[in-house]
Amino acid sequence: MIRNGVSGVSVVRRLSDLAGPGAGGGLQVLRHSDGPWLRAAGSAEGLGTQLGPVRAELAAAHEGLIAGAGALKALAELDAVRESWQRRIEAARGECGSLAGKLRAVARAQGETNEAVRSSFAPVAARPGGER
Repeated sequence: MIRNGVSGVSVVRRLSDLAGPGAGGGLQVLRHSDGPWLRAAGSAEGLGTQLGPVRAELAAAHEGLIAGAGALKALAELDAVRESWQRRIEAARGECGSLAGKLRAVARAQGETNEAVRSSFAPVAARPGGER
């Protein structure tokens, strides 16, 4: 039970009452859903997959530019920019893969926490008068 002292008035409530009205039977159940975490992980993986062919497409788009136009300085700069983008694309793909794994780990951890909390309340609920 929780006691709140407000302006000299003591209010006693059960933890189950803190959830507010509308709950059936006074027993509140906090549930975690791994759905949003798993959808976000799937989206991160999807983005990484979509970035996969971009590097090859970028290289194909630049093929023959330097050979066809000679050794113009602007084309050499363009090649440096292309290489920079290729590094960034690979870094983004790596980050997407890492993020997907981390999001799935959060979903697993929340599920394990829910089970641990439920198990910790089992002895209290098993006592006579423990579930009201």
